[in-house]
Amino acid sequence: MNPKIKWLRDKIRLSNMDGIIISNPVNIKYLTGINAEGTLLVTRKENYYITDSRYIEYAKSVITINDGIIVYNMSDISREDYENFFLFCDKVGFEENYVTYFMYKLYMQRYKINNLEETENIIEKQRMIKDEEEIGYIEKACKITDACFSHLLNFIKIGMTEKEIAFEIEKFFIQNGADGVAFETIVASGKNSSKPHAVPTSKKIEAGDAITIDMGCKYKGYCSDMTRTIFAGYIPVKIREIYDLVLKNQIQALKEMYDGANAKIAARNVKNDFKLHNYDLVHSLGHGVGLDIHETPFISDIRDWTLKENMVVTDEPGIYLTGTYGVRIEDTVLITKSGCITLTKSDKNYIIVDEQDITQIKEIQQEENEASLKKLDEIEKQIAIKERRFEDVKKQFDVYKAKMESLLISQEELILKLMKMVN
Repeated sequence: MNPKIKWLRDKIRLSNMDGIIISNPVNIKYLTGINAEGTLLVTRKENYYITDSRYIEYAKSVITINDGIIVYNMSDISREDYENFFLFCDKVGFEENYVTYFMYKLYMQRYKINNLEETENIIEKQRMIKDEEEIGYIEKACKITDACFSHLLNFIKIGMTEKEIAFEIEKFFIQNGADGVAFETIVASGKNSSKPHAVPTSKKIEAGDAITIDMGCKYKGYCSDMTRTIFAGYIPVKIREIYDLVLKNQIQALKEMYDGANAKIAARNVKNDFKLHNYDLVHSLGHGVGLDIHETPFISDIRDWTLKENMVVTDEPGIYLTGTYGVRIEDTVLITKSGCITLTKSDKNYIIVDEQDITQIKEIQQEENEASLKKLDEIEKQIAIKERRFEDVKKQFDVYKAKMESLLISQEELILKLMKMVN
C-alpha cells in the first residue's frame, strides 16, 4: 500500500474516524501523485479515487495495484455505489478549510453520512515535514531559480519594462526544466518597489531604480521562492541604509531558524530592530513552502510555530517606503537539527545591472546631493523663521506678564486701602 495512504488510515483510526473525504487537489497529489480533478476516499477497509473521463486513463497510469487505491470513473458510479463507499461508517472526516457549505451538504446526501467531522488539517500538518524525495524536488526548483537570476543579471537593461523581465523569467523556467511558475512573478521597479505584492507593469526601468524581483518555479509540483532587490545603473546613496538593514536582519533570522526554535522569536526580533530604525515589518517574516507556495508554518510575531527538522520555509524581511522604493530579500531554507540550509544561493550583496558610466553616475549623485543640501538649507531656514517667531511671541508674553503683574499689584494695593477704610 502507498505509505502515505497507510499513514492516513492509521491517523484516522487513532482519531476514532471511519474514513475521510479528500477533495483538495494539492492534498490528493501529496497522497497519490495524481495532479488532476477528483475525490479521494480513504476508509478503514478500502480506498477509492473518483474522477471523470478526462483524467481516468491518466489516474490509472499513476496509481498502480500496489498503491491500494481503486480508481473509478464517476460516470460509472450509481447512486447506490456512492452510498456504499461509507457503508457502516459512523464518523467521516472532511477538509474544513477547503470544503464549501454546498460541498458539505452534497457529501452528506451523496454518501449518506450522518456525522461529518473536521479533521483539523491533519494532512497539511503532515505536509510540513518533507521527506527526502520532496526535499530533492524543492532543491531542484531552487537551482533553476538561481540559474534564472544569474541569467537576468546580463539580460536586464535600462529602458526595459517590468513585463518584459517577468516574461523572460517565466520563459527561462519552462526552457530549463521547470513545470512553470510557482506564483505570479513580481518585478517592481522604482516607486513600484514600495508595493510588497506589485504586479509587473509597462513601466520602464530607469537609472537609479531599485528593482525587486520575487520569483519561484515548480519542479515535479514542488515550489521555490526567492526575492532579490537589485539596482539599475547605479545605487542611490539613500537606499543603501535600508538595504543594509534588511540584509542584516535577513541573515540574523537565518541563525534563529533551527529544529526546536520558536519561529515567533525570529520574526519578533526583526520587527523590533526595524522599529528601532523607525521602519515597520508590514508582512510575515516567512512561510512554509512545498506543493503550495504558502504553507504552514507561518513565521510571524503573532503565532507560535515550533520549527522542526525537514521543514522548508522562507526568510523574507522587507522595508517599503510608500511612493518611493522598497527592499526585500528572501531565501528558501531547509530546517535541520543544527540550523538551516539556504537552498536559494544567489548573491545578496549590492548588485548593479546595466551599470552606467562612472562619470554619469557621479553627476547624478552630485545632483542628488545638491538637491539634498538645498532641502536641508530650506529646512534650516524654516527652523530659523520659527525660532524668530518664537522669540517674538516670548517677548510679547514677557510684556503681557509684566503688565499683568503690575495690574495685580495695583489691585492688591486698592484692596488694602478699602479694607483700612472699612475698619
